[in-house]
Amino acid sequence: MRYLNEEDRELASRFLFLSMALVVMAQDIRTIENGPHKIKEPYLELLRKMEHKGKSERSYLRQIMQQKKIHVIFLNKNESFSSYLFTADGYEEKRNYFNPAIRKNVETILFELMRKALLPAQDQRASSYIGDAR
Repeated sequence: MRYLNEEDRELASRFLFLSMALVVMAQDIRTIENGPHKIKEPYLELLRKMEHKGKSERSYLRQIMQQKKIHVIFLNKNESFSSYLFTADGYEEKRNYFNPAIRKNVETILFELMRKALLPAQDQRASSYIGDAR
């Protein structure tokens, strides 16, 4: 078995974990929409902004992966590990991920997307305060 180069492996891994993060966000949106929360909109707005940024990134990654003919194929899952096959230009690599490590990677991506979703709002708020002080 020939192995993928580091760049292709990182690209495929990011795509995989970002896709998982998007599934988590979609589930969270449904949970909040249907849940007992008294005020839902702030949470939903944040999750939808995160989802939008995540989908934009995944679309970009998908384009690169199509150009490089990179594919991620789910193989199997058990209590401890999930297995995926990464393929690119005749190279392939089977990756086994420890399920708690997957969770940690997805959590990290969720934090990144949260920061990206909040950053513009913080910048706008700061600039409006600066404008008010003049």
